[in-house]
Amino acid sequence: MTAADRPLAPPHAPPSRIVLPIVGAWVLALAAEASGRGTALHHDHLIKGGQVPWWAALALFLVGWQVMIAAMMLPSSLPLIHLFKRAAAAQPHAERVKAAFLVGYVVVWTGFGLLAFGGDVSVHATVDRWPWLAARPWLIGGLTLLLAGGFQFSALKDQCLSECRHPAAYLTRYYQRGVGAAFRLGRGHGLFCLGCCWALMLVSFAAGIANLAWMALLTLVMVYEKTGRGGARAAKPIGGGFLALAGLVLLHPGWMPALFAAH
Repeated sequence: MTAADRPLAPPHAPPSRIVLPIVGAWVLALAAEASGRGTALHHDHLIKGGQVPWWAALALFLVGWQVMIAAMMLPSSLPLIHLFKRAAAAQPHAERVKAAFLVGYVVVWTGFGLLAFGGDVSVHATVDRWPWLAARPWLIGGLTLLLAGGFQFSALKDQCLSECRHPAAYLTRYYQRGVGAAFRLGRGHGLFCLGCCWALMLVSFAAGIANLAWMALLTLVMVYEKTGRGGARAAKPIGGGFLALAGLVLLHPGWMPALFAAH
C-alpha cells in the first residue's frame, strides 16, 4: 500500500460537537422524507412552484443546503476537524478559533450551493425556451452523471483528493494561531474539498435535496475516497461506474425513469 492510499486516522473519537450536527442533519433529512415535505426545499420546486418570491426561495434552499453540507461533507472532513481541534485547544479564545475554522469551510460550500442554484435557474430558463430539450429532460441528468464520472479521472481530482487524504500534512503546512488564520485554514481545506467533490455534489444537487438514496450513496463514496485505505485507488473505478450509469440514462432513458424525476 502506497502513502497515497494510507490516510491518517485520528487516535481518538471525533468531537461530539461535530458528530451531533451530522447526526441531526440526517435525522432532519429522514424526517423530511417520512413526512413527504422534503421536496418543498428542492431547488426545482422552489424555482418552478411560483409560490414564494425568489429571495425567499433562495433562503429556503440555503436552509436545505446547509443540512446537506452537514450530512454529506462534514463526515469526510472529520479527521482534519479532529486534528485542528486538538491543535487549537491551547490557543487563546480556542472556541472562537474552532468556530472560525468551520465557518471558513462552510462558506466555501455555501458559495458553491449559490452558484449551483443560479446555474439551475439558467437551466430551467433554457428548458422553458427550448421545446426540444423540454421533451428530453433525462439529458440533464445523464450529462450530470457523465460530468461526474469524467471528473473522477482528472488531475485536479487526484491533487485535491491527495490533500484531503492527508490532513496532518495539510495542517502542518498551513496551521497558524488566531481566529483569522483559522478561518483561512478552514477556507483552504474547503477549497480542496470542493475541488475533490464538486462534481459528486452536483449529482446530489441534480437528484434533489430530498433524495436520500443519492445522499447516502454519495456520502459513502466521498467518505471512503478521503478516509478509506483504498480510497485513492477507488476514484477511477467509481468514475467508471458513473460513466456507465450515464450511458444507461442517455441511451435508454426509460431504464431509470425516476433517477432525476424533479427535472
